[in-house]
Amino acid sequence: MTARRAFAPNWQGRAALAALALYCAYAVSQLDISGGRLATGLGEGARFLARMWPPNFERWDTLVEGMVESLQIAVLSSAAGILLSLPLGLMAARNLAPWWLSGPTRGFVAICRSLHYVIVAILFVKAVGFGALAGVAALTVASMGFIAKLFAEAIEEISMKQVEAVRATGAGPFAVLLYGVLPQVASRFIGFCIYQLDSNLRNSTLVGIVGAGGIGGTLFAAFKRFDYDFVAAILLTIIALIFLAEIVSARVRKALQ
Repeated sequence: MTARRAFAPNWQGRAALAALALYCAYAVSQLDISGGRLATGLGEGARFLARMWPPNFERWDTLVEGMVESLQIAVLSSAAGILLSLPLGLMAARNLAPWWLSGPTRGFVAICRSLHYVIVAILFVKAVGFGALAGVAALTVASMGFIAKLFAEAIEEISMKQVEAVRATGAGPFAVLLYGVLPQVASRFIGFCIYQLDSNLRNSTLVGIVGAGGIGGTLFAAFKRFDYDFVAAILLTIIALIFLAEIVSARVRKALQ
């Protein structure tokens, strides 16, 4: 009888790691990544940071206007995306909806999630013109793709016994959803919504770069003018806003636990 080795070598895993290492080396050579370029970039980066200091907050009115618009874009897109994601998640759940409804709905959600929100913002800028409307529409699509997918997966993990118990009382479809489905996923859905609002707050600062409103447009214009001290002021304000949003969202999650 041949003795088995307790820790036999995994040659397939080793071969896969070796292939990955070879491909990474090939990709580095194709992308012209070198130590010399990195060293040059570090020097240029140091000079760039030196030109950004000290930050210039003299144009605080322009800064506040852009940040308020970004905040409005984030709130409106999150609210619209959440409202639209609720029915989409219900229709995409395979344990509640028939295949002829859940399949196309999942396909639509996948389409919403397939393109980066900046690309979607460019499409909406071409469709509706420059301004906050394009940013709201782009982030609404992104919110639908994210929340609807997670909401559908959360519904598919629920216990069907509670749903069947509510159905046994003779309740209609709406009552089944209200008393049998939503109580089991309400806390997770609220968590998804809070996270998406936090994400849209960050993303709303970027869509302005392509003309979709918000502080991103002001940031891009400052870069084009080589107004780097004002760029630093904008970046510091964005960072402060994100930190504030993190604190608020943490407290909201704690209150809901």
